[in-house]
Amino acid sequence: VQLQASGGGLVQAGGSLILSCVVSGSILSANDMGWFRLNPGKQRELVASISGGGITAYSDAVKGRFTISGDNAKNTVYLKMTNVKPEDAAVYHCSFIDLKSGRPYGYWGQGTLVTVSS
Repeated sequence: VQLQASGGGLVQAGGSLILSCVVSGSILSANDMGWFRLNPGKQRELVASISGGGITAYSDAVKGRFTISGDNAKNTVYLKMTNVKPEDAAVYHCSFIDLKSGRPYGYWGQGTLVTVSS
């Protein structure tokens, strides 16, 4: 099983970006998925999750600005980022997630870097 995150890049504060995560070797609809972000010196942060049934949840930091969605036909999870803030800059990873604990499990790929210019 592999998860390939992409779509990161440089975005201006207030701008938008869409991250993608292609799931290989497993069926998206059978899994709960999450987007996490990492910054040097900070703890891993769960920003959004989506259950196999399509129920979504967000951290307070991104609620109202980010949207997580899944395309079962493409086996892909997306994270649409709008009104991006400088504090959103991080390496973003997608992962399978244990919704009860909020912890990722399984494959942990390289992630995709989001840089925000102010």
